[in-house]
Amino acid sequence: MAETIFVSSCLLGLPTRYDGTDNICPEVIAYLQQNNLIPIPVCPEQLAGLPTPRLKCWFRQGTGKDVLDGCGIICDEEAKDVTGAFAAAAEDSLKIAELTGCKKAILKQRSPSCGSARVHQNGQLVTGMGVTAAKLVAAGIEVLSEEDFAAK
Repeated sequence: MAETIFVSSCLLGLPTRYDGTDNICPEVIAYLQQNNLIPIPVCPEQLAGLPTPRLKCWFRQGTGKDVLDGCGIICDEEAKDVTGAFAAAAEDSLKIAELTGCKKAILKQRSPSCGSARVHQNGQLVTGMGVTAAKLVAAGIEVLSEEDFAAK
């Protein structure tokens, strides 16, 4: 039986990005096909109940790990605190990954949910993980980004 892998749905060409577009990544799709992997497409922000399109969101304080520890804050561009939605989405995303047997994930870099190495904080790109990425890593799921598959 083919192995499952948790994948940010925007990377697969689904229009789930904040602005209603996608971030299709042919290299990720090729990797999935070449390795006979079954993608489990998830958009944590949609899972959180946020609409598409939606306002841009970023960390006002901390990063994903800080949100999980109760001291990070995510706000939208109108300064509304959406931290609770992102934390709930991370929890639900982990449940989906566990229910479908995912041991690995490919997530969208720089997203407040999915960033695996860099996220936006107060207008700057900083080192850190998004909330869902941090939750998956804490549960022992290997997290990669589309940048790991970019043509070199």
